[in-house]
Amino acid sequence: MRGAGAAVVWAVAGMLALSGCAFLVPDGEGEAKPTPAAKPVPARSATAAPAPPLPVSPSAEPRGAGCSSDAPEVSMGEVQAALGHRAVGLTLTNCGKDPYQVFGYPSVQALGTDGKVLDVWVKRGSSYMGTDKGPTLVILAAGESVRSLLSWTSNPETGRLQQASALRIAPAAGEAARRFPLEGSDVRTVDELTLTAWHAAATG
Repeated sequence: MRGAGAAVVWAVAGMLALSGCAFLVPDGEGEAKPTPAAKPVPARSATAAPAPPLPVSPSAEPRGAGCSSDAPEVSMGEVQAALGHRAVGLTLTNCGKDPYQVFGYPSVQALGTDGKVLDVWVKRGSSYMGTDKGPTLVILAAGESVRSLLSWTSNPETGRLQQASALRIAPAAGEAARRFPLEGSDVRTVDELTLTAWHAAATG
């Protein structure tokens, strides 16, 4: 019996060897585990991010010719002479942004060498140098202008001749005035001042 049992064992071992079988193992045991795939790394762009736009400062609105502020301003031209008479053109410009209403006559004073106001007659109307059409209402848009003519006489017969060093001129009585020096003795000799009303400047 012992010989028969040994023969059976050797027979089984031989069959296993011939069949090439191996011992069974549970699923998954003994197998190489898969390597986890590497996560993709986002690539950086070579182009730099656009810079934020620079703040744009509001551009200043253009002022009218001869303006030095945002207030209405008077300017004076060159003095013209004719047979003992003098005349100079005045221009009032709206240097602000809002419409400006004009009606009436400029305010003019003659100043002595000491800066004080001279006792000089000032009248409104026509003169030897120009005709006054009377006041009219004018609405000036920004940069627009009106004009007036200032004239005076240098008549020695009146006995009222005075030497003025400057003229103080404002758009109207009570408004801010500017000082304009008078150059030359023939121009500085003043008898009386005559003004025409503000009128719309010629166009074209």
